[in-house]
Parts: sequence; C-alpha cells; structure tokens
Amino acid sequence: MPRPLTDALIRGLRPPAKERLELADAACRGLWLRVTASGTKSFAFRYRPRGARRVERLTLGKYPDVSLRDARARADKLRAQIAAGKNPSAHKREASARSFAALAERYLTEHARRHKRSATKDERNLRLHILPRWANRDFASITRGDVIALIERLISADKPTLANHVHRLVSGIFSFAMDVDLATANPAARLRKRGAERIKTRVLNDDEIRLFWARVVEPPLSRTIGLALRVVLATGCRPGEAAGMAHGELEFDGHGKPIGWTIPPARSKNGRAHFVPLSPLVSNLIVEAMALAGSSNFVFASRSTRGHIDNSTLATAMAQLPTLLKGLKGKNGTESWCADPPTPHDLRRSCATRLSAAGVPAEDVSAILGHTRADVTGRHYDHYRRADEKRRALERWARLLASIIEPALTSVVVPLR
Repeated sequence: MPRPLTDALIRGLRPPAKERLELADAACRGLWLRVTASGTKSFAFRYRPRGARRVERLTLGKYPDVSLRDARARADKLRAQIAAGKNPSAHKREASARSFAALAERYLTEHARRHKRSATKDERNLRLHILPRWANRDFASITRGDVIALIERLISADKPTLANHVHRLVSGIFSFAMDVDLATANPAARLRKRGAERIKTRVLNDDEIRLFWARVVEPPLSRTIGLALRVVLATGCRPGEAAGMAHGELEFDGHGKPIGWTIPPARSKNGRAHFVPLSPLVSNLIVEAMALAGSSNFVFASRSTRGHIDNSTLATAMAQLPTLLKGLKGKNGTESWCADPPTPHDLRRSCATRLSAAGVPAEDVSAILGHTRADVTGRHYDHYRRADEKRRALERWARLLASIIEPALTSVVVPLR
C-alpha cells in the first residue's frame, strides 16, 4: 500500500539486487520514486492524458539534486496543466524540437556536412562556445543582444578571431533556419564584425629554423608528427593537407621515390586539385614517414587510430616546443621562439616569405600556396598548374633550407637544372 515519502525513508532505501524499485508517494498523486540497482534515486510523474489509454511518464530529476518538496511542487503544477487539457510530455517534445540544439543539429546534418569543408570546425565551435549557453533555449527567443553578448564574451577572453568565426556560424545557422521555414528573422543579420582580428606576421629566422628542424622529431614528440611539420615548412602546404597525405596522392619515379603530390579537391581548401612538386629533401621526409607508417594507406599514420594524424596533433606538438626548449637556454633561437611561439601555419608563412625573399615571382609563390586568382580569368579560364615553375622554386627553397639546417645537408639536394 502506498505511503507518504519522507527524506528519511528515501535516504534509507537500499538499491535492489537487480532491475529497479519504484515507490508511489501517497501524499502527492502521480509522484513516484525510482531506485536503480546502481543506487541512483530519481523522481518521476506518471499521468494519463485526457482521452488517452496509455500512461505517460515525465522525469523530474535525481534525488537529492531535486528535493522531495520540489518534486511535489512540480507534480502539482503538472496536474494543473493536465486538468486544463494540456499534455506535459507533448509540450516538452515540442519545446525540445524548438530548441537551439535541435536547430543546430539540423544545420549540421542538412547543410554543413553536405556543403562545407569546415563542418568539423562548426561542430567544435558549437560544442565549445554556443551550445553550453543556448542548447535548451527556444531559438526564436534568441535576440540580437544575445548574439552580441555571446561574441563579446569571446572578445573579452582575447579571442577576436574566434569571436568572428562564432559570429559567422550563428548567422549561418539562422540563415539556414529561414531557408527551411523555421524562422522568420536572423538576429545576426547585418551585424558588423566585433572582433578586431590581428594580421599574423610570424616568420621563423635562421636560428629558429635550425632549432625547429632538429628538435621537432625528438622525444617526447612523435617523429611522425615532426616529419609532417617539416613537410609543411619545406613545401608551404597547409598543415591539415600534410597531415592527411595518402599514398594514392603521390607520384613516384622509377626508383619508388615520391616526386609529386596532388592534393585532391575534396581536401583542398579552394575545392581544386593542387599539385605540389616534391624536392629530394621532402621526398626523403616522406619516405621515412611511410616506413614508420608500415601498412597504413596514409603517409603520416596515427598511432591511436587506423587513420592519419590530424591538424590538432600538429598544433599540440608546436605548442609543446616552448616547454621543451626551455632546457636549452643559451642556444640560438630559443629565446625568440619561447617569447613568440610559432604555430603550424607560421611554418607555411615562413616558406612563402622565404620564397619571395629568394626572388621567386609572386604568382609562383601564390601557386605553391594553392591560392586561386579571384578575377574571371583565374576562376574560369586559366587552369595552368605552373608545375615547372613550382618545382624550380621549391627546389631552390630546399637548397636554402638545407644550408640553414646544416651545410652538409646541401649534398642531398639535386642541383637545379
């Protein structure tokens, strides 16, 4: 026979040996306490909607996070809703469907993952910076002021570039909502960028290049990751492009040495295949990485998965270097490196800057970086790969790079014909 629940009674209940124990509260119609075999205690409200045969159940929360008094108060409110002809479960489902989290998932499924190369970045920014604040909110209730507050929070944390990325993402989600007839307005529409992005200018000097080349492949850093970072510096490719390099993207000579690398449109930022000639210096790096990768289809194979390393592992390795270099005080390049630690993208910038300084024409540098011309001719007509020009430039950079690292290494670079 049901009896009134009390705090003393609830605290004294022991977990059942298996399945679960359920007790009705005689002092509050519809309120039940569930105790699982793991010892979890939670309140639920049971009711039969008007005109329905099936009993429905709403979870009210775990005890003692939700007190007995609060559980009874919530049950009383739910009974009042039912008396007024409402179905609390249906209302909860409708509210869930109207939540920002539900809208964000539809955006990812129906738009970002189908059409955007940055879908993974969108998911990460949603998970880290937006959903913790807006997940359960009705998206129609989000105002322009809410968007500004979200962005300003990141700017106050000295993350202006991230703030602008989040701004664009929020605007994109609400534009999608309007396109699929879920919303009638975009609270981020015509909102100017609030983050003042700083143009990055970090370029490695000779001492830093020498230090980087030697230290990035030494324990506790992964040699595979270090080789990938060396390739970024030696080719000017994007870090993520190097990380995902696959055997099928490589062109080999008659001796099995890689001499060319074509980044497919699916992995290229501009959606076009990008050809990267490989100097002998880079070829040797790739051969070593393939030996470490064993039977993997990827050049820079991951230790923890069957796939390849990712961009984040490269960034993590670069972020660890300042700590590892502190023990080398007095060594040339250490002080400047630790004062302004470079990122993987700074390696790409260093390559581009050194190419220009060596007299390589701007159009060849742009071609090496995989940049596309924005004019009509570049977009629609001129598809010349500049393969010969890029090979000459990258072999020139390889000779310069080898002479910086160690003069003896210049012997591994084939002289320019």
